[in-house]
Amino acid sequence: MVRIGSDPMSEDPLALAAPGATRLVLEAHGLEPKRRLGQNFLVGRWVLERILERSEVGPEDVVLEVGPGIGTLTRALLSRARAVVAVEADPSMEAVLADTCAFGKDRLALVIGDAARTGPAGLSRALEAIGLGDGGAPTLPSKLVANLPYGVAATIVLDAFGAMPSIERATVMVQREVADRIGAVPGTKAYGAYTVKLALRARLANRFEVSRREFLPRPHVDSTVVTLARREGDALGEARAREVSAVVDAAFAQRRKTLANSLSRAGYDRQAVEAALEAMGLDAMVRAERLSPETFVELAERLKGMGT
Repeated sequence: MVRIGSDPMSEDPLALAAPGATRLVLEAHGLEPKRRLGQNFLVGRWVLERILERSEVGPEDVVLEVGPGIGTLTRALLSRARAVVAVEADPSMEAVLADTCAFGKDRLALVIGDAARTGPAGLSRALEAIGLGDGGAPTLPSKLVANLPYGVAATIVLDAFGAMPSIERATVMVQREVADRIGAVPGTKAYGAYTVKLALRARLANRFEVSRREFLPRPHVDSTVVTLARREGDALGEARAREVSAVVDAAFAQRRKTLANSLSRAGYDRQAVEAALEAMGLDAMVRAERLSPETFVELAERLKGMGT
């Protein structure tokens, strides 16, 4: 095990959240951060502490982490959670995590691969391999906590709430622009199809900003940690979710056009669209960014069976 000073890292689960400790681990394994994989390692201890506080991870939680890197957050999660299933794109990190997370190896399910392609079944198999869910119902994560690779962060958050009903809460580091989209309100520039589709599943509980100085190496963008909680009564089935998403995507395909124009160009009957808007008390000239997520659900229900 890599040692920091005279003490094994296992004595302090947050020990890697420091520039010197991070460099020591990378040097011990002969590694350099890979920018093409978005490897910017968190070295701000206060940020890690606040992430843990807002994640509300407890001893009953199975946590999904995407992009564990050298294990800075992973170690902290293992000290609190029942288990962690971590998906890492860089195969060279497997040996690093075996070292830095040795104290919790029996509760760490590591998947080397693309998080976007792993899916609930892959996570369940990984957890079964460490003894969770064997012979019974599949075990899936209850929380998502991660310093997400920025290139795929938005997709991972939306997919987590959409594909895994077991996810109750997510506390994730994302690019500030993505955080703005997550928390946008109708009528603002950041409000769009992504905002609407995520808002149907989850609500923004809180956010805090993180300086690029808190990473090694420093990224070229600013970061934000957001916490999302699943909406009570989130009962959109797969079929209905697809219908609503189709309407939302069509509505925002051409933001400068009216909603009626955008939907009709996507294959929805224009007269039906205008009739639906009138019945909902909306002006025929309204644009997509003016509609709330709940209004889109109602509109999709009225247009059910139409469109592409």
